[in-house]
Amino acid sequence: MTKDEVLAIFRECGAMLEGHFILSSGLRSPVFLQKAKVFQYAAQTEKLCNALAERIRAEFPAVSKVVSPAIGGIIPGYETARHLGLPALYTERVEGKFELRRGFEIGPDDQVIVVEDIVSTGLSIRECVEALRGIGANVVAAACLIDRSGGEADVGVPLVSLIEFKVPAYPADQLPPELAAIPPIKPGSRGIQGVK
Repeated sequence: MTKDEVLAIFRECGAMLEGHFILSSGLRSPVFLQKAKVFQYAAQTEKLCNALAERIRAEFPAVSKVVSPAIGGIIPGYETARHLGLPALYTERVEGKFELRRGFEIGPDDQVIVVEDIVSTGLSIRECVEALRGIGANVVAAACLIDRSGGEADVGVPLVSLIEFKVPAYPADQLPPELAAIPPIKPGSRGIQGVK
């Protein structure tokens, strides 16, 4: 899939929002990709994840398990794993740290790829990779639908993205005037609970 095709799906699903958004990282941005609005449509999600699976297969053909950080990564992780014909597992936060639970197992011979929805700073993937390595997993790479860092995020392993889509993001105290003039909202699921 091309960048235009991927972004067209987000636009068609009403998932490309414009305004003043507080990202999960705490940074501020004039664009927010509300992937949950895409994931409510199975056909569009299938197109994106099938294309991501093709990229993974081309670059990491020996991958044997897909693991995603909950909650945002579960749907794209599952759907990508389905197209790869692999098991889909996920980590979840327990007292703020990712853990592999629910009887999920990773063997010493498994080659694991972490699949996420959208990467901004790479924090969720880094934390997921750390948790998996903590139990002895061989994490060979990570993948995402959209790398909004433009290739700058350090996720701790090689990153495969369906597309790179660099979106400006600013610390709260360094906003451009046009963004500062708009009241901020926090549409994401992690991090800051209130807006100041």
